[in-house]
Amino acid sequence: MSAQETAPAETATAETSPAPVTNVEMEASVTADAGAVADPPAAPDEDMQAVLDKLAELGAQPLSELSVEEARSQPTPADAVMAVMEERGIEMPEDLAVVATRDITYPGADGSQIDARVYTPAEGEGPFPLIVYYHGGGWVIAGIDVYDASARALAAGANAVVVSATYRQAPGATFPTQHEDANAAYEWIVENSGDFNADAERLAIAGESAGGNLALNVAIHARDAELIQPDHVLSVYPIASDDMQLPSYEAYADATPLSRDGMEWFFDKVFEDPSQASDPRIDLISRDDLQGLPAVTIVNAEIDPLQSEGEIMAERLADAGVEVEQMTYDGVTHEFFGMGTVVPQAQEAVDMAVANLREAFGGEGGMDSGATTDAAPEADTATGSGEGLETDTMATEAPDAMPAEGGTNTEADGIADTAEEEETTTGN
Repeated sequence: MSAQETAPAETATAETSPAPVTNVEMEASVTADAGAVADPPAAPDEDMQAVLDKLAELGAQPLSELSVEEARSQPTPADAVMAVMEERGIEMPEDLAVVATRDITYPGADGSQIDARVYTPAEGEGPFPLIVYYHGGGWVIAGIDVYDASARALAAGANAVVVSATYRQAPGATFPTQHEDANAAYEWIVENSGDFNADAERLAIAGESAGGNLALNVAIHARDAELIQPDHVLSVYPIASDDMQLPSYEAYADATPLSRDGMEWFFDKVFEDPSQASDPRIDLISRDDLQGLPAVTIVNAEIDPLQSEGEIMAERLADAGVEVEQMTYDGVTHEFFGMGTVVPQAQEAVDMAVANLREAFGGEGGMDSGATTDAAPEADTATGSGEGLETDTMATEAPDAMPAEGGTNTEADGIADTAEEEETTTGN
């Protein structure tokens, strides 16, 4: 979820993470103590803190103090990454710069034309594997520009066509519109994969935060509707519960860039009735029908209200017999996944995701059982990133993730509300 919230900067207490090691085996696991958090709560590491400091310097304000219009136009974590890159003299990696993009539209659930962007890797002639990607933003803010970094990194790293689909946003379009549009996007993109030089026989779904929730729901929809099944699901810090009393909500209630107040602000805009938050499309961890899904990779940030539900979701999937790999990355916050140019842990997370996608597409590495290595972050039972159903992955070399082009989070990033309004509601 692309919540642009700021809080007083914390002093970094952890050393900068080492650069990722590539082309070696990595181990990850589903924690047996799912949802537990560090005691005392963790602080951001040096590189993550630099991004948070820059976000505050750019003037981002807590969502609970903003109208929807203000939230959509204020600086984003992607803007902060770009500013840190400029400050440090870091250029966009060449392998990301050569990924080609073109903007398209797809027919949403109501037949309206909704924005999407096609990312095509430069290596090879295709047809390429296909990844259908859903951006974050709490189903309210952000869009394909803000999440350009993640889509671009997956296209380059997995050597796949990525189609990043937006969806109608709340409060102009409330739940379950976003889920219906996500299903419509999947069906249309798969049906028209040949137009994108993509091969739907090698197919994955991916998403972050609100989009991570959509990715899991689309996989369930594809199973139940007997559509072409994806080979893999990548879900990055997904919304998977309506329970804001989980351990990570308590420990990181005031975290930046996503806080508990921020999540309450999103839910207030998305649901016409608060009881809708208990719908099984939101409360995924309470579902009893997760059997028969494709292999799933779940990435979590330690310093994130959503940490616990991501780890519990992985446990529920494993209990249902789904092949799953989950990793919680220490010292980083919500939104870290697309920050690989300045936050080493982000590149490690992309490497893990790319390895599993490549394996699912029939290439190197992935979720095979066997060897272990120190290349991945160590599983830590204190923070809930530990033991249980163990699966390993081969890390293949992937490019640094690039911060979003355009940066500023405006309504142009997604679909404008169906009704113009000056939204002034604050968090609950």
